[in-house]
Amino acid sequence: MKAKVFLSLILLCGGLAAPPARADDAAPAASAAPAACEVPSYLLTSESQLPKVADAVKAGKPLEILVIGSRSTTIPASEDASYPARMQAILKDKLSPSEIVHVSVEIQSKKTAEEAAASFVKLMEAKAPTLVIWQTGTVDAIRAIDPDDFRGAVTGGVVALQKAGADVVLMNLQYSPRTETMISVPPYLDNMRVVAQEHDIPLFDRFAIMRQWNDQGQFDLFSPSRGPELAKQVHDCLGRALAQFVIDAAHLEPAQQQN
Repeated sequence: MKAKVFLSLILLCGGLAAPPARADDAAPAASAAPAACEVPSYLLTSESQLPKVADAVKAGKPLEILVIGSRSTTIPASEDASYPARMQAILKDKLSPSEIVHVSVEIQSKKTAEEAAASFVKLMEAKAPTLVIWQTGTVDAIRAIDPDDFRGAVTGGVVALQKAGADVVLMNLQYSPRTETMISVPPYLDNMRVVAQEHDIPLFDRFAIMRQWNDQGQFDLFSPSRGPELAKQVHDCLGRALAQFVIDAAHLEPAQQQN
């Protein structure tokens, strides 16, 4: 049963794992946001800031972003349509034409927060990113990891990333109405929010955003016939929302943006 739940959770936003890749290998140009991508402003607002991102952009330095996530970070054979690639395209469109934006992806397939965090020191030495977006919580929820242990693991991971000199954004679980009654998700959502508040880092509430899209009928996330086109549409919207979230949390001045 847990294996089926896991597959249901990951198929929407990526399916089977693809190899780690740089999102700029094939990132398409940004385009106007479709109506389905609408997100209430309160879901894209954070009181926490991204000072290192702001400093890099102001200094004209390359903005190196590392996304650490699970298989739902990717779309097999369509890496240019995945949310990291779409985020990169939108950031390049929004920031100064001279700004260099690189987004790379590190897949931590089927790893709990504790297992993923164990690799962070070496990973940061190898990548040296300005910003790390850590997508976590799904595997812990599926395995029913003790919520307190989960919070401790996320705290340890955040501390390791910050000590290595990066800004951090936490991204919580994706929303799936087909599995909502099968997995106890709230404890993991709550603990990620607590860690974000304790360490003054932004939390990208992917769960609430996707639930909003589903409840408003923008995407039918319950349909058993979900195909690759739906995954691409959801990834595109997530990439757009995440790019705007980063821009807002870095408090970039209008002069630093094209539009």
